[in-house]
Amino acid sequence: MFSRRHAYRTTFEPERTIQPIYTGGDVALDDTGRILATCLGEDVAITDLDTGRLLARIEGDGEVVTSLAITSSASHLIVCSRSVSMRIYQLSFVEGSVASLDHVLLRTLKPHSTPVISIVVDRTGTLVATGGADGTVKVWDIRGGYVTHTFRGHTGVISALHFFECSTPDNQKQPSAGISRKRGQSRHRWSNGEGHETEPFLTGGDHIDLTFYLASGGEDGKVKIWSLAKRHTIATLDSHVSIVRGICCSNDLKILNWKLIKVIPVLEAVESVGFLDHDDVIYTGGENGNLRIWDHRGGRELTQEKDGERGSYGTHDEIIDMAYTTQDRSLLALATNSEAVRLISLSTGSGDRVASGSAVYFGADVGSLQGHEDIIICLDVDWSGCWLATGAKDDTARLWSIDHSNGIYKCVATFTGHAESLGAISLPQTRPPAESAAYKQPLLHPPSFLLSGSQDKTIKRWSISRTLASDSKSSSLARAVYTRKAHDKDINAISINHSSTIFASASQDRTAKIWSVEEGEVQGVLRGHRRGIWSVQFAPKNTPTITGDAGPVSGSRGLVLTGSGDKTVKIWSLTDYSCLRTFEGHTNSVLKVLWLPTLDHSDASNTASKRPLQIASAGGDGLVKVWDANSGEAVCTLDNHIDRVWALTVNPETGMLVSGGGDSVVTFWKDTTSSTIAATTAASTYRVEQEQQLQNYIHHGSYREAIVLALELDHPARLLKLLQDVTATSPPGDGSLSGVKAVDEVLGDLSDGQLLILMQRLRDWNTNARTAVVAQRILGVIVRSYPMEKLAGLRGKGWKEILAALKVYTERHYRRVEELVDESYLVEYTLAEMEEVMRHDAGGRYTQTNGERDVIMS
Repeated sequence: MFSRRHAYRTTFEPERTIQPIYTGGDVALDDTGRILATCLGEDVAITDLDTGRLLARIEGDGEVVTSLAITSSASHLIVCSRSVSMRIYQLSFVEGSVASLDHVLLRTLKPHSTPVISIVVDRTGTLVATGGADGTVKVWDIRGGYVTHTFRGHTGVISALHFFECSTPDNQKQPSAGISRKRGQSRHRWSNGEGHETEPFLTGGDHIDLTFYLASGGEDGKVKIWSLAKRHTIATLDSHVSIVRGICCSNDLKILNWKLIKVIPVLEAVESVGFLDHDDVIYTGGENGNLRIWDHRGGRELTQEKDGERGSYGTHDEIIDMAYTTQDRSLLALATNSEAVRLISLSTGSGDRVASGSAVYFGADVGSLQGHEDIIICLDVDWSGCWLATGAKDDTARLWSIDHSNGIYKCVATFTGHAESLGAISLPQTRPPAESAAYKQPLLHPPSFLLSGSQDKTIKRWSISRTLASDSKSSSLARAVYTRKAHDKDINAISINHSSTIFASASQDRTAKIWSVEEGEVQGVLRGHRRGIWSVQFAPKNTPTITGDAGPVSGSRGLVLTGSGDKTVKIWSLTDYSCLRTFEGHTNSVLKVLWLPTLDHSDASNTASKRPLQIASAGGDGLVKVWDANSGEAVCTLDNHIDRVWALTVNPETGMLVSGGGDSVVTFWKDTTSSTIAATTAASTYRVEQEQQLQNYIHHGSYREAIVLALELDHPARLLKLLQDVTATSPPGDGSLSGVKAVDEVLGDLSDGQLLILMQRLRDWNTNARTAVVAQRILGVIVRSYPMEKLAGLRGKGWKEILAALKVYTERHYRRVEELVDESYLVEYTLAEMEEVMRHDAGGRYTQTNGERDVIMS
């Protein structure tokens, strides 16, 4: 069993991630409407709206971004933050493509003494105007980074800015000291009197000048018109009674006089306003989050509801629940702490535009299911993915049909009867025969029933009509078949088994109960958790036998999986309702559990077909864990969230695991087990071949090749043995420092990486007196083979620590040698004295044989 677990290593990698791109604040678009810059807390996110790809995330200065602007050609980005700084970035796209973006900080300025509240760039992309909380307006040259104009006159915060141009006939032209541009003329620069070139203008050609102006609005309710030519205000519009949020001018504006033409009651606070291509039509964005169209001459609202309208959510907020929908699992339904379910596309296309003009890409919002009056807590889909059930805090459940091919997503039934919020909902998962009409046309055959659980501690079974009129526009009201007082506390989850004969309910009262679907009677109670149970799931059909704490248990009778607030996951047997195995590893509540689909076992040659039965769990610790159901061990931990993970689902066909949490992040985890095993096997085979080659080199005395290969394979023991043999060569080669001339050449021609590895080994060997001789010998070769500049210029992990350790132990070895030399003098002195004593006969006698004397002591 151990060897099998060791050989099979489950791995998941985040293939795609849907992250928030907007958390509130300013937004900016380029002229094409494709490049979007948004505030993301202290950072700025730049997104391609055609592909949904995050092009860049520009790190902030530690303070919240107060305003930002992007030039019409997306060449520059200007960011202002609460730190009273303005940063100007130059943006560049690789080879004209928006697949990647580079950003370079050109300069950081301090535009005002207070934070910049509003900012706008002119259409030429050369000027930017900033409005501060100090009531001043400044105009800046973007490329030069200097102030061209300063306007004062407002008594409060500057809340809106707008550059515009006005055509001026010849008889109303201003002197050339002003800023003007003529249509069809070449661009020049002019001086602001301080030695700086500033705004562009055109000369020669037609007889119509374009004079540049700046409009500013403040919290004092006034709109001021500033002439960039005359450098002062030319008009003050005093008609608002509250803060001005938006300013826009029509394309055919003629400055003759300024008077109030029309007041349109919008009946909500207006946050933004502007002209459409036709100057008779304007749009407003209000505090209710709606975009409205108006005929500004007649004052009529022209807004019309559009079916299939799409948008881009800057953030999905806290993701509470999710599920794959449609038969091909091409949509993902998200319950996002709101009254609507968001449908996002999982298409892997490159941003092809549909008839409505919206780009469909991975993560694009393709629909919204609206109807609930309070936050949606739970959702579930049937076997086909064409029917979606939702439960919300408005005490109701709804059934939705998902007709993605026609773009129709509608509510077909509303279930009313619970006294409190719904916390659990479930649809049957029984798959009809492949030849049946229900299998071929699931949209015409809704599920037969629905189960719901509520905070009122009851479970209801609802009957659903089997046929739906294709032209029906009114929701049918379903009735509860039965109501059961199920638990003593809130009901958190309900799961129906694969045959739709029994279902399980999980509650905060720390129990899970097994019920019969038809009668609604309790079949068994699962007790053992020490905290409330958050999630429950029946094992899928044909689940193999698992090994529990008491031995093998067949899954034919049924298995149930639960996750609890006591940080554990449990598998239960429906044979005797006992706990088979407990999984411990989470550091916070287990919020969601599910069974991972088993792959096809028919292909015995396929390594992935040997994957054991596994389960997945998501917890309040922000982790997703995959467990081996037989061993009870966590085979891998998936970490890509910074907040609790509420939602977890899996694609039954591909095994793609999807997690969503309180950090608004949706992560798609791809099962890379097969590729990991293949790569591990290939790497192991290659390493064995290389090790055999190393043995061959050593055996044949090919020191050069052996040393290089030992460094590449990172074999310290074999490298040490090899160098010991080299240094012990007798007699040493002529002129060799190590003992073998070829080894000297190899050691003197190492790459920086190889040299760093060798120095790490010398450091380790130098700490041991038995191997220090080899270390010192090779270190001497290296010091003599490389210039000091190269050794001093090496950069690598721990290089300074390596040198420090070599120095410390080398000094210790030298001290030890010096002490031995000193002690050798004492030995020499002792031997000399002993020899002198032996010459003197102190009570002994001398004998001499063949000219040599023997001393006999008595």
